[in-house]
Amino acid sequence: MSGRPDADAVVRAAVAVLDRNWTGSHTLPATGLYPHQWSWDSAFIAMGLRHRSPERAEQELESLLAGQWADGRIPQIVYDPRRDDDYAPGATFWRSDELPGTPSVPTAGLVQPPNHAWAAWEVYRADPDADRAADFARRVYPPLVAWHDYLTGRRTLGRSPLACVVHPWESGMDNSPLWDEALARLPDTPRHKVDRLDLRHASAGERPSAKEYGRFFWLAEQYRDGDCQDRDDLPFLLEDPTVNTLLARSELALAELARVVGADPGPHREHHEEVTDALDALFEPALGLHVARDVTTGALVRRATVSGLTPLLLPRLPRATTLVATALGPRFLGGGALMVPSYDVTAADFDAGQYWRGPAWFNMTWLVAHGLRLHGEPGTADRLEQNLRDLALEHDFPEYVDPATGAPHGTRKFSWTAAMAIDVAVRQATS
Repeated sequence: MSGRPDADAVVRAAVAVLDRNWTGSHTLPATGLYPHQWSWDSAFIAMGLRHRSPERAEQELESLLAGQWADGRIPQIVYDPRRDDDYAPGATFWRSDELPGTPSVPTAGLVQPPNHAWAAWEVYRADPDADRAADFARRVYPPLVAWHDYLTGRRTLGRSPLACVVHPWESGMDNSPLWDEALARLPDTPRHKVDRLDLRHASAGERPSAKEYGRFFWLAEQYRDGDCQDRDDLPFLLEDPTVNTLLARSELALAELARVVGADPGPHREHHEEVTDALDALFEPALGLHVARDVTTGALVRRATVSGLTPLLLPRLPRATTLVATALGPRFLGGGALMVPSYDVTAADFDAGQYWRGPAWFNMTWLVAHGLRLHGEPGTADRLEQNLRDLALEHDFPEYVDPATGAPHGTRKFSWTAAMAIDVAVRQATS
């Protein structure tokens, strides 16, 4: 890395990225590779936007909520119909308009990790206009409750309080090694033609393989052809640490929003505790972190990924000391990584440039830094956040980087990278 940019320089450059990717109602993850609105991206983006324009951050989240289904799900993607030929699978693949209880805007049928209530609470807190903030809280609290009710009521398919993902895309970590064994059971021959539009914007070596995409599309077809109904016989059912950690963390945020709008915060706190306790069933002592559980086989997936470190975000975590040691150890940060690797660097199949199979992502480093600070490692958290903002600016806000060298990969001018850099820079400047 060259030099140490000041906070103002980071914020100016990052705001320019978010302005470039702004559509007038929401922010694109990146203008080329990702031409629609993505669910957990918008929540991360709102976290950064709140420092510069709380009103626009509110609009970001409410634009996403306009795509919510009647059953409460917040979809993975809200499509821009004008850009349907620019991303696969598009709105015509999902045919959401043919299903009952779907919104007027076209969406995917899948979901993504539930960081939205946490983002909404932080946006509420950042708005200096008390009346506007209160109105925002009153508008978003009911749909966010419905979203959590969907995950709790329809996605707890493993006979536990933990929510399941029914597709790797729902985890946000598409080709994580956590999914390898479950995907290997599936065909890689979908009926739908797999158009790799992503390769227009990133090299094949940085993206999931053709076989992985074949399985992704086959699995999406199965879910779509079943009218996106959640059943315990679906071919892919896994309990993921990050999805459930963010659910538990967002329940704490819902408890705060409930207090603001005059609702009972008690059930949210109780559900936070329930999910936190249930996460212990995903802990793998041999690896020193949480892993996914394959509901179909009942087995834990013994792969050490960044998803297994995110439970550090939870304040009352029985395994916190062990998780901190694992994060600081040889699998992740012990070798001097600049940001948190997405996969165990000691694994034989670690790949520093291949999507979720090794590179460091800015949102995940941001999450783990929050968790390390919460559990007694402020120095490591500060170092990670400093590297996050410096690498973001130096490399034009890349999608992800080599954790050891900081070399950029994926697309550039990536919105959540810019948003995380804003959040870090502003907090550093005001601390």
